[in-house]
Amino acid sequence: MQHVTAMSEQTANPEISDTEVVSMGCRLNGYESDKMSAMARTAGLQNTVIVNSCAVTNEAVRQTRQKIRQIKKSTPGKEIIVTGCAAQIDPESFRDMPEVDAVVGNAQKMNADTWNDIGQHGERPSNVSEIMAETSLSAAIETTNQGRTRAYVQIQNGCDHRCTFCIIPYGRGNSRSVAVEDVISEVRGLVETGTQEIVLTGVDITSYGPDLPGDPTLGVLVARLLAAIPDLPRLRLSSIDGAEIDEHLFELMTTEQRITPYLHLSLQSGDDMILKRMKRRHTRAQAIDFCRRVKVLRPEVAFGADIIAGFPTETEEMFENSVSLVEVCDLSYLHVFPYSARTGTPAARMPQLDRQVIKDRARKLRQVGDMALSRHLDGLTGKTGLVLTEKVPTGTQQGRGRLGNFAEVSFDPKGDLSLLEAGQFVRVHLKEHDGHVLRGASAEKEE
Repeated sequence: MQHVTAMSEQTANPEISDTEVVSMGCRLNGYESDKMSAMARTAGLQNTVIVNSCAVTNEAVRQTRQKIRQIKKSTPGKEIIVTGCAAQIDPESFRDMPEVDAVVGNAQKMNADTWNDIGQHGERPSNVSEIMAETSLSAAIETTNQGRTRAYVQIQNGCDHRCTFCIIPYGRGNSRSVAVEDVISEVRGLVETGTQEIVLTGVDITSYGPDLPGDPTLGVLVARLLAAIPDLPRLRLSSIDGAEIDEHLFELMTTEQRITPYLHLSLQSGDDMILKRMKRRHTRAQAIDFCRRVKVLRPEVAFGADIIAGFPTETEEMFENSVSLVEVCDLSYLHVFPYSARTGTPAARMPQLDRQVIKDRARKLRQVGDMALSRHLDGLTGKTGLVLTEKVPTGTQQGRGRLGNFAEVSFDPKGDLSLLEAGQFVRVHLKEHDGHVLRGASAEKEE
């Protein structure tokens, strides 16, 4: 499962004048918020804030509650509807908040009828269904307003695994997959309106398929998607679990140039005992072997990884095994999470480390990650790269975008690029970097 503890929030619906969706937490929440925004707009929902909550840690729940109170204080006349994982896991606590007008379960929030009942009939739901009873996943309504640069497409939800640090299966339910043809249909619609990069997302995308007729794997989905939509320039995979990658997908990742040369791995630790106590499904040796196999076949691939610092019972030696994994696996982008207990998980009942020790280890791991990123950018300096533009250069402002390997690039235009738009490709001569962002002295539009 993807382990996402970074807290973020976004307003997902600039087209709604007085109703907004605030998304807390992971990329999947952001994708769902975009869909809810479209459904709320269609339903005519007015004067409302929908909070898409996060439950990955106790702190995430606290921040969600804090956000709800801030919204009510700043806009007292608006109604507040709470949905998402925190609301799914503990709906009563949100119903009891005086600021909250309604609670919507994770299954109901992706159903247009839910928002029609609220927007057109004035219903204020308070029932949250049993998420473990959900056995299928329908494609959400199609929207094409994610932008021309990249768009996220959900292919899967839920998780069948029970990592000891993670509460998310109880908010998302068991693993369920979107039918291949429905995924292709959504991607086709986005590409036809100009989207250049599609990111396949979910809770545990490498578990895709066994609940569907014919048991298609993620490799089968990716192959059919690329064959059906030859005009898709870039296909990116969100966080993947190396223990679940089928051979078909492995071959595609190492040979298909439209799959971006960047893999974000759900590693969590570099120590076998900690991995066992986390109930992960891979060993240190298996993680190293996977990265080496990929690099041999596709040397330009860059790796990112989630790593937890200070998991219960982690000794200094165990922690150093995580530190050394950065170099051994040639990791370039680290998402470092200081361990934070989540009530209701087995790890929360294990012997906990001192908070200062956890913070210190997280700080050291981030420093190691910064050095690894700098080395990665050193290897790109002096080369020319194809950048997908996110921000166009205007006046004294440089353009911004990313290479296929996820490296961020800022660039000055060369010649007349006045017609350059976000979502177009430019070839950038990579001259230097500041440790985080590559800088290009010039760029030429890619026809």
